[in-house]
Amino acid sequence: MHRVVITGQGTINALGTNVEDTLQSMREGKCGIGPLEFRDVERLSIRIGGQVHDYAPESHFNRQKIALYDRFTQFTLLAANEAITQSGLSFDGELAQSSGVVLGTAGGGVNTWDDNYRAVYEEGKNRVHPFVVPKLMNNAAASHVSIEHNLKGPSFTVATACASSNHAMGQAFLFIRSGMCKVMVTGGSESMLCFGGVKAWEGLRVMSRDACRPFSANRNGMVQGEGAAVFVFEEYEHAKARGAEILAEVVGFAMSSDAADIVMPSKQGAARAIAGAIKDAGLNPEDVAYINAHGTGTAANDKTECAAVADVFGHHADKLMISSTKSMHGHLIGGTGAVELLACIMALREGVVAPTIGYEEPDPECALDVVPNEAREAVVDVAISNAFAFGGLNAVIALRKS
Repeated sequence: MHRVVITGQGTINALGTNVEDTLQSMREGKCGIGPLEFRDVERLSIRIGGQVHDYAPESHFNRQKIALYDRFTQFTLLAANEAITQSGLSFDGELAQSSGVVLGTAGGGVNTWDDNYRAVYEEGKNRVHPFVVPKLMNNAAASHVSIEHNLKGPSFTVATACASSNHAMGQAFLFIRSGMCKVMVTGGSESMLCFGGVKAWEGLRVMSRDACRPFSANRNGMVQGEGAAVFVFEEYEHAKARGAEILAEVVGFAMSSDAADIVMPSKQGAARAIAGAIKDAGLNPEDVAYINAHGTGTAANDKTECAAVADVFGHHADKLMISSTKSMHGHLIGGTGAVELLACIMALREGVVAPTIGYEEPDPECALDVVPNEAREAVVDVAISNAFAFGGLNAVIALRKS
């Protein structure tokens, strides 16, 4: 069993176009949710989201690449470049063959789907661009990261709705721990903020029209976001031998299936995943100081998650800090767990716990320390990140201070 550490991180999301800006926004409790800007937004009843504004693809990619990269792939490549640059790794020879990519996304090239459905059905065109399929496929981002950085080991995409990133990072962790790989580039991305993407979510009637307020008694639904976060997971001895800066250690991972309902979460399923990650890490519940919650701002999720935490941690639940950064950056669906892992690493490295902003009224069914509205300084040696998806698919990752 090999130890696994994180030696690079990168992101672009509604809070910042890099890790430094994102973490500063989290420290300040900044809200990245605001009015959406895209074609036909006035036809929607939901018009807010955690959108990446002032983003110009041509500032990063040439015309040929823009024709091939959906927005979710563009975000992934930018985040991957930041993470790999920080890691100091260059992939060639044997290292290239023992390094791969596992990324999470729920929808893949949703903007490309949207644009081309419009072209064919609304505008009556009989042809689409020859790159439509390679542009919209879910594995596009993982494949382009592999091509860009010469990663020749196991490379694929995980699509498990809102748990996609955690499942992807968990697989990357297991590949390295087993000895199959030395390095894995992992994380996730999503960009569903287009007319069709938001209209589909409207149909579920779980969306807020004004704000994401996880755990607050007056919450009224989730808010979508977009972006990507990517990490370099590396075998500990390999990282140590080259003198790499270690950001955190990945120590446990577990996944479970509710096997119950396609949309309603299960306390038992969530609790099994949380307890499993702690057990896999060889830790006791009392060792955990911070949980980055799934915390969507829906009554079903928030109450179920708090009940699961109470079941697993018992009396220690009162001493835990549990916050939802979705209140700031929105719910990135398949990319959300990756962006939220940044908050866990910040808590471990800097002793700063990101807040749950928008918290206004205590909910007796969510009577935990949700770090309301303001970031908090605290000593955190172990943090876990929860992801609970439609379909009843749960994935929890445990990190330890390096």
